[in-house]
Amino acid sequence: MRVDTMNWNKLTSDAQLDVIKEESAKQPVLIFKHSTTCSISAMALSRMERNWNDQLGVKPYYLDLLANRPISNKIENEFGIEHESPQVLLIRNGECVYDASHMSISFAGLQQAV
Repeated sequence: MRVDTMNWNKLTSDAQLDVIKEESAKQPVLIFKHSTTCSISAMALSRMERNWNDQLGVKPYYLDLLANRPISNKIENEFGIEHESPQVLLIRNGECVYDASHMSISFAGLQQAV
């Protein structure tokens, strides 16, 4: 079995949300909101990374919530998805087409949404 290593793009500024919207017109974009002090968040992140497959064609972004909480608030406003942690959002054509949080986060769920 081939295992891909996730190449996270760090989400560290509000301006990147406009870039993500533009990118999502060409390919789906994943935003993973991660709390570095939460064990559930760490487990969800690990499960996503273990099962990741680049062939899905999704560009992954990682948001450290403790360092960048205002960006999470902007994501909530931009995409109309209530903040949770951990949380994944799949952006396609500038809109959130799938979201999951806590133990519902899975690569299989993401695959189905893509």
